[in-house]
Amino acid sequence: MKTFHPFHIVNQSPWPITGALGALSMMTGMIMMMHHNSKLLLLIGFTILILTMIQWWRDIVRESTFQGYHTNKVTLGMRWGMILFILSEILFFVSFFWAFFHSSLSPSPEIGLMWPPTNIIPFNPFQIPLLNTAILLSSGVTVTWAHHSLIEANYSQSKQALAITILLGIYFSLLQAFEYYEAPFTIADSSYGSTFFMATGFHGLHVLIGTTFLLMCFLRHLNNQFSTNHHFGFEAAAWYWHFVDVVWLFLFISIYWWGG
Repeated sequence: MKTFHPFHIVNQSPWPITGALGALSMMTGMIMMMHHNSKLLLLIGFTILILTMIQWWRDIVRESTFQGYHTNKVTLGMRWGMILFILSEILFFVSFFWAFFHSSLSPSPEIGLMWPPTNIIPFNPFQIPLLNTAILLSSGVTVTWAHHSLIEANYSQSKQALAITILLGIYFSLLQAFEYYEAPFTIADSSYGSTFFMATGFHGLHVLIGTTFLLMCFLRHLNNQFSTNHHFGFEAAAWYWHFVDVVWLFLFISIYWWGG
């Protein structure tokens, strides 16, 4: 006898294991690239991860949009799941800030009892970092504009605002890559270099992930898969993007401005 309920019992899927294998291959490939200058395993892992993302997201879109499995009860569970995920990400970045302030508030003799350490030339916070701050704050405005336009069924404006947000995210990433290329210090330059590149580098990775989320939402929007009351995928991506914005503000104030 078939029982009808508001929950979604997910079918067996190969994508979690292929995603884990792709991530493991990428991590191992990065180590091999750094130590042996071999990029093959990194490319294989990246390819596995991209193919997994495409097919896993295809299945989720199919379940939510065409099969109707994402009921109000399921959506509520996903909301709480996204909230808890963002909380875990906050604690992830807290560890980097902890390491930074531990090193900067009490500099050790090995780095000259000063912060920034001896012979370290920090970035000018009022050049590229300030521009990146303006870019991310602007993108927070445009993603909110896109969300409210979607709620009001103004689909053309929501597409325009979402496209602007994606372009701003790409622009931020390009500027950060240029900043890294021109950096006068490396990740191996004392605790300053390691905390700087770990904190800003992982934030840059989160910007790329958030941009990918928004790009997928834009493609779904072009295919008319969002409505005024059925767009949690976009809402979750917008929450994530706001989280990225707030973390950058803390990075700019503490690491670029105060720490420099």
